[in-house]
Amino acid sequence: AKSPDLNPIEHVWDQLDRRVRARAIPPRNVWEFAGTLVEEWGNISQQELANLVQSMRRRCTAVLNAAGGHTRY
Repeated sequence: AKSPDLNPIEHVWDQLDRRVRARAIPPRNVWEFAGTLVEEWGNISQQELANLVQSMRRRCTAVLNAAGGHTRY
């Protein structure tokens, strides 16, 4: 029940983190960081979110097969 694999927002946060870290010029202060987060949040496409939703059946199956243990997702 507490598996991050079953919490879609955790995967969105991961995408957001990777996008911010991939920037050529990182944010220099909290205000730039907040602006960067808002910008990158807006850059996550509806298709990426739809793919995440569609992956939930596979994720649930993986967690069940792992008896609640670690999965590769």
